[in-house]
Amino acid sequence: MNPVDEILGPFARHGSAHFDEKDVTQLGHALQCAHQAEQAGASAAMITACLLHDVGHLINVDAGAAIDRGEDTEHEIRAQAYLAAWFDDDVLQPIRWHVDAKRYLTATDPIYFSTLSHGSVRSLEVQGGPFSKAEVAAFEAREHFQDAVQLRRWDETAKSPTAATPPLEHFRPYVEAALRSDKRPQA
Repeated sequence: MNPVDEILGPFARHGSAHFDEKDVTQLGHALQCAHQAEQAGASAAMITACLLHDVGHLINVDAGAAIDRGEDTEHEIRAQAYLAAWFDDDVLQPIRWHVDAKRYLTATDPIYFSTLSHGSVRSLEVQGGPFSKAEVAAFEAREHFQDAVQLRRWDETAKSPTAATPPLEHFRPYVEAALRSDKRPQA
């Protein structure tokens, strides 16, 4: 199987499911986030990270029920583990740290909390709330923390039920370009 088909498979199978926002599908959210990155001129790796950042929700059959129970599904860790076979840290680390980026931003940006959707406020509670000063410092020491923060900002604004985006296939070339060189399809 082509690796990109395998990577995007969860979107084909489960992307029509609604996530914590209820008005936006998982696929719609992913496309909006990736589209914002593309419009900003981000790298193929960052566009791919934006597209795939919530794939951990799609590969966890209990994700919806866990969220309803108020449990942290650690979707960012699941996504990183799922994608590690295909990508390097320039894709994996922004995905892995995008939840911590929300905690970081709520601790460091006085306006950011007011921009959070209802679902993000609810999940922030189970994800540990805003960072402490020590956690802020530790997060800022991470190699890809700025990419995670940028992904998080796009993530938060990628929740419109009416936003127009290109289809999933539009992002295939970015995903292919971001693959580790040993995983790229041979021409």
